[in-house]
This record gives sequence, structure tokens and C-alpha cells, in this order.
Amino acid sequence: MSVEEQEPQEDAVQERSRGDELADLLGDLVISREEHLNAPGFVIRPDQVQETLFKLRDEAGFDHLSCVTAQEYEDRYESIYHLTKYDERTDEVSIVVPTSKDDPVSQTAEPVFRTADWHEREAYDLVGIRYEDHPDLRRILLPETWQGHPLGLDYDQDRPQIATLTEHANPLAQDSRGDEGNTMFINIGPHHPATHGVLHVETVVDGEQVVDLDPDIGYLHRSEEQMCQMGTYRHQIMPYPDRWDYISAGLLNEWAYARTAEDLADIEVPEYAQIIRTMGAELCRIASHMIALGTFALDVYGDFTAIFMYAMRDREIVQNILEDLTGQRMMFNYFRLGGVVWDLPEPREEFFEKIRDFIDDLPEALEEYHDMITSNEILQARTVGTGVLPPEVAKSYGATGPVARGSGIDYDLRRDDPYGYYDKLDWDVVVEDGCDNFSRLLVRMREVEESAKIIQQCVDLLEDWPEDERNIQANVPRTLKPDEDTEIYRAVEGAKGELGIYIRADGTDKPARFKIRSPCFSNLQTLPEMSEGEYIPDMIASLGSLDIVLGEVDR
Repeated sequence: MSVEEQEPQEDAVQERSRGDELADLLGDLVISREEHLNAPGFVIRPDQVQETLFKLRDEAGFDHLSCVTAQEYEDRYESIYHLTKYDERTDEVSIVVPTSKDDPVSQTAEPVFRTADWHEREAYDLVGIRYEDHPDLRRILLPETWQGHPLGLDYDQDRPQIATLTEHANPLAQDSRGDEGNTMFINIGPHHPATHGVLHVETVVDGEQVVDLDPDIGYLHRSEEQMCQMGTYRHQIMPYPDRWDYISAGLLNEWAYARTAEDLADIEVPEYAQIIRTMGAELCRIASHMIALGTFALDVYGDFTAIFMYAMRDREIVQNILEDLTGQRMMFNYFRLGGVVWDLPEPREEFFEKIRDFIDDLPEALEEYHDMITSNEILQARTVGTGVLPPEVAKSYGATGPVARGSGIDYDLRRDDPYGYYDKLDWDVVVEDGCDNFSRLLVRMREVEESAKIIQQCVDLLEDWPEDERNIQANVPRTLKPDEDTEIYRAVEGAKGELGIYIRADGTDKPARFKIRSPCFSNLQTLPEMSEGEYIPDMIASLGSLDIVLGEVDR
């Protein structure tokens, strides 16, 4: 028997033994077991969520609650807590919590993981599960007056809705500070240039210091999950991911869906197509980081500076390359299940030359950015020591991407859960331990250098690839129908962090449940932690350092 034939069996043995170890740890907390394609699953009682998660976090090291998926079946509701580790990403476990149809109440996980706050609010809002002892169980995407839960099986989409404007109460109205200070409620956004989209930040200040802050999202909610559940795996879902993080990150978004669906349907992508995907994804990462850099300078300096224009200039070069590759400037729709839609543009030599010219000019451009930005006294005064996010707090909120790496967390799915061609290339994960706004800026600037290294290696490989071996797609069936009740959660390293997707199949050519794990959604939760006690300008800088896009936050 060959080594290739032995490896799947060995992996299966390891997975079973890992599941048995966790079952022994959880003991009587486990009602039954499931097997998701990415992890062992354990079904527990709805009143034992905290005990189970505390045990997994404190005794087994599962310190990353990456996603919470809620769904309704014909006979029950269900919450799934997707757990993994920042130090060992491929060690995963799914905690499945069923509740009855008549009384869908489950214990909250918020005391264990702060990120569960928003995730459970979304589950309550869209599906209808109530989480007992949740600190703030109210709708998060829809108005409080909304009737029904849009992802519920009995939701009446034709029912008239009345969304009223309510007065925003000051949460500290009863706080008395004598004659020395008074609190004031301020609405920042939703139409504010520093919110990077339609974000409403309900802010309470004492003088100029922020004492309470609540991000109000949902203004850009477009029912992306529901639309994906109505589309077929093979053809109709792929155009949607481009519209989540629409700031140049389209191919990274497409890869999140492609990776999940390909693992679900056991599709092997050709090596040549993997290299093209890797190159395209890193071009998108550079373009995304460039606009993050330019808009952050706008936020901090408060002026339309040359930095923004330079960043947009370099981003435009990348956009031209991506347009040559995909035919589009924003909504690329270039990936296909099993590969990519077409080969590199002809003449290939001109396409490679355009990329090489950009890569060759990049070091000088980055040096210019550092001269104008990182050594600038104004920017240092506004960013060094502001927006501090300690690593343990970042982990509790499920922060990923440059936000986590700027807090000293060495976590990157390209290395820690390899996919594409990343594990065959020479590059480094960028980490800064300053935990402040300045560190998050440095991470993005240094990551541009690492992306350039990856792109350069991909170009070298593609240039020498034999013409008769340029296979851009696997042989994928016209209609995909994964087995009923097959479940999977997979993620990629998007420009802004861990972009994950959970899919449950029902035996048809459409997903029964399609859940999007947005890195911006989790990262935005950290804003109050970084801002309370700081000044309003520091809060604006902290928000800019998160590099959120509301199309992905709200979905």
C-alpha cells in the first residue's frame, strides 16, 4: 500500500482519537456525538453551555470562538459554537446545542467568550433563539420593532414592517459626578466620513473622554446568507462573495466559499490553478491594505493629504492588474469550484512584466510611505499608545487578521491552516506587539512586503510552467448534491482576518444553511474596549485602525 493511500487512514485515526479525548474530558456533558467534516461535534444540553465551554477553554486550550451558527430544523432549533485554538488552528471542535421548537432558549456563552455577545444577538435577531442571561439580548441588524425572524422557517416576508425612530437614551443618565463633570450623548454617524460606511456609533462623553460606546450596525444588511441559501453550489453562489468585503478583496472572499464547497464536495484543485489563486489573492490583499493605509491617514490627519493620493495611485496599479486577470475591477467572479474561470491573459509576457514592474517599484514606494507616515510626529502622537487592545482581550473577542497580529497574536490561516500554495512558498507572518493603533498600521504596511514576496514567487512558477500542464479547473460535476446533513466550517485569511463559512447540506443542489463568519464583525466588537477612557479623536483613530467594511459586517 502506498503512502498516499495510508495518509487518509492515519488522519482518520487521529481524528477519532482526538474526538475520544474530548469526549472523555466533557464526560456526562455530552448527550451524543456528531462528525462534521472539519471537526468532531458534541451535542450538549442548552443549560450547560457555559460549563462545557469553560472546560474546553481552560482545560483543553480552545481559546478561539471563531463563529456561532444558528439554524432552525423542522423539529428543533440549534446553535453551533465553532471552537479552535490560536496556537493550533487545525485543532477544532463543534459544540452543538439543540433547543425545542416551543421554547428556543439556550444558555449564553458570553461569560466565556466576549465575542459571543454579538454572535448570539445575531442568532436571536435572524433565527429567533433566545440566550438566557445574555447581557444585552436585543436585535443587532434589524430594528427593534421588526416582526419575525428572517431566517426562521415560518417567516412571512410579505408581512408589513414598521421601523420607528426611537429616542436614544443616555445610558449614564443617572450617573452623578457632582459639579466636576457632565456626560453628553453624541451620535457619530451613520453618515460620517470617519465611519468608513454606514456605521452609527452611540457615544457618551464626559468632557472629551469617551465613557460609553456602542456600535450600531445593520444599515447595510443585504441578506447575503439567505441569498446564498437560495443559490446552487455549482453556479449561483460564487458571484455573491465579491460583495461582502468589496474594498478590492473579492478574490479572497471567493476563496472562502471555494475552499468550503470544495472540501464539502471533495474537489481537488489543480496545482496550476492554486498558484493563480494565490497570486490573485495576494494582489487583492495589497490593494485592500493600500486603501486601509490611505483612509487611516485621512482619519488621523483630518485632511485630504498626499498620502491618500499615493495609496490610491498604487492601489490603482493593482486594480489594473486584477482587471487584466479577471476582466472586472471590483466584482471579479473569477474563481470557480475546482479552479479559476480562465487562464492568465495573453500575451503572458506582458502580464508578467506588468506585475514585475509593480513589485520592483514597491520597496521605494513603501519607503516613501514610512517617511511620510511612521516617522511623522503627528501620527505618532495620535496612534502610539492609543487604542490599546491587550492580546487576551483580543482573543476573547475573536479578533483576527492585522487586528490580532497588531496585538502580538501570531495567527495567520495561510500558515496555520494551509490552503492554496502558501505552504510551498517562502514568506513570514507579520506580528507587532505594541497592541495599539500604530502597531496595526505597521502590520498592514509590512504585510504588503510579504504579499509582494509571495506574488514574485508565483510569477516565477507560472512563467516556467509547462504549457501542456496548465490545468485551470478540476473535472467538477455539473450539479453538486452533497450528502444530507453533511456539515463543514472552513476559513481563509482574508485581508481583514479570518473569513469563514459554515455550510450544512440537505441532499439538494442548494445549501440548507449558509453562515458567513465575517472578520470585521468580530473585530468591530473590540472598539469599546479600545476607546472607553480615551478621547474622541483617539476613538476615530481606533475605528480606522480596525479597517472595517460595513458590507462585510452586516452582510
